[in-house]
Amino acid sequence: MAGGVVCPVPSPHPILPAMKIAYIDGPRLRRSLVAACDYTHEQRQELNRINVFPVPDGDTGTNLALTVRSISDRLRRNRDRSVAAVANEAAQAAVLGARGNVGMILSHFLLGFSRQVKDRVRITAEEFGDALAGGVDNLYAALEKPVEGTILTVMRATAEAADTAEILDFEPLVDHLVGEARESLAHTPDLLPVLRKAGVVDAGAKGFVSMLEGVLLFINGDPIVPVEEAVEGPGVAAVDYPEGSELYRFCTEALVRGDDLPDQSAVKDVLREMGDSLIAIRAEGVLKVHIHTDDPESVFSYLKTLGTLATHKAEDMQAQHEAVERAGHVNLARRPVSIVTDSAADLPDEIVRAHGIQVTPLLLIDGDVTYRDRVDISAEEFQRRLRDEPDSLPSTSQPAPADCLERYQAAAQEGEAIVGVIVGSGLTGTYHSAEAAARHFEDVPVHLVDSYGASLLTGLMALKATEMAEMAMDPPTIVEELKRIRAQSGILFTVETFDRLLASGRVGRGRALLGSVLNVKPVLGLDQEGKVKPFGKALGSQRVRQLLLETVAAEVGDAKKVRFGIVHVARPEIVPTVTRWLKERFGDVEILSAPATPVISTHTGAGAWGLAYMVED
Repeated sequence: MAGGVVCPVPSPHPILPAMKIAYIDGPRLRRSLVAACDYTHEQRQELNRINVFPVPDGDTGTNLALTVRSISDRLRRNRDRSVAAVANEAAQAAVLGARGNVGMILSHFLLGFSRQVKDRVRITAEEFGDALAGGVDNLYAALEKPVEGTILTVMRATAEAADTAEILDFEPLVDHLVGEARESLAHTPDLLPVLRKAGVVDAGAKGFVSMLEGVLLFINGDPIVPVEEAVEGPGVAAVDYPEGSELYRFCTEALVRGDDLPDQSAVKDVLREMGDSLIAIRAEGVLKVHIHTDDPESVFSYLKTLGTLATHKAEDMQAQHEAVERAGHVNLARRPVSIVTDSAADLPDEIVRAHGIQVTPLLLIDGDVTYRDRVDISAEEFQRRLRDEPDSLPSTSQPAPADCLERYQAAAQEGEAIVGVIVGSGLTGTYHSAEAAARHFEDVPVHLVDSYGASLLTGLMALKATEMAEMAMDPPTIVEELKRIRAQSGILFTVETFDRLLASGRVGRGRALLGSVLNVKPVLGLDQEGKVKPFGKALGSQRVRQLLLETVAAEVGDAKKVRFGIVHVARPEIVPTVTRWLKERFGDVEILSAPATPVISTHTGAGAWGLAYMVED
């Protein structure tokens, strides 16, 4: 849909007004969807407040906000001209970033919309109505037990309004659809007794209306700016959580990647006996699953047989509700504990988004320009630069306490306390910045853990902290468990050349010169104080790889519960090789992989790679 200056279409009839927006192409759809997502993101607190169905856990707003943020972030980088390409991009982003029931429902709707427009470069108002209907049809076909009085009802009412409107100009059409959607929303309490009892409309449905409102604001030329969220009345805080066996305990989600995944109906046939609120999406090499269950591990075990379990989480919904009750209707807490880490943790974006982890960016300084790690420059972008311009690299810097405070504030919106898992104090001053910020942060308690590590060692620890928080463990318990785990975990890495380690002061000039002349490759790691120490050396890349892997195996020993993280700097080919070795040696273990963030890459140089291990026994 158009924004800014739009070339009007001349009216064929002298009495009729000129049509302002006669079609949607790729850029118009992209700008409209970004506006819809931005506006909806600002409604999250109010949506949390009124979230009483299907579970009164106060997280619909947060889940929808994270889902639409995934869409808008992806679309802001999109430059496609066809409406089909943009619609597909939005749908895929929604699937990957979907959180909760509402995120999965929105994903199905967008997938159906995308499939309906097929390969169209642009669509008319009539075709837009067909696409909305395609989204609704796809959604209803995918759901086990469609419930009226929810977002489903409002989506269907909107599609039907578009079909019967006979309005060819998108500007009045969107205005009409917003009015119809609002009317449908107002009637949701008539269809769901739990809404009527609580005196609220359906939270997911209101979120969808917010998306339409965002598009309308955009078309009318109104800015999409942060708004003061209206939070009135207790909402979900006044609703009792069902006792006994009325509801399953854990909101469980997972993302599976694979080349030969089963279709979503086959997956649902297996999972429907394990819980309810089951939604599965199969799209372009990924399978996304959402289910409420009492046995998340059985769900994850089954999904592991289908492909690579890229992300998985299980949140205690009763604990969420109890947190909301404690907070009342002001400053709602979605969970008892929120997790903060920093960009040096190297966690993949999909894991960060799946768990709602707050990430403080470290800084890269290139002359007069300062880049925020993973915000202003991605790992892939920086590694291309590292390969093409090896002699032109920025310096790195820890975040300022103000940057840490900003992440604490974001985390405090969703949690009653914060646990921060920070890159090792022996490597950077980031931990001290985090400490300084924590001393001046009074909104919620902040508990910090020095990972005495970097890269995916820190990342695996942050992920473990998140999993414990989702299971309603308190901050002191989380902190002590992370300290225990760190004492038996570590990371080893090797570099292609000593240049960057020499520049950073991590090795002496004599050792660097010897390595360069003789093609000696080091195996380095971090000790229990987070200091770099040598673990061995070998001649050539193949021998050092074997040495590194065997050293990790010796460090892990006979541990039964261990996770690994493979990190690399412009060496993606190392991932399948190391993965195969780990599977052969340790069996069906969880393995993360990620390109190193710019800060890590700056200090190791192109060709470096490492293997983190986290022992949980």
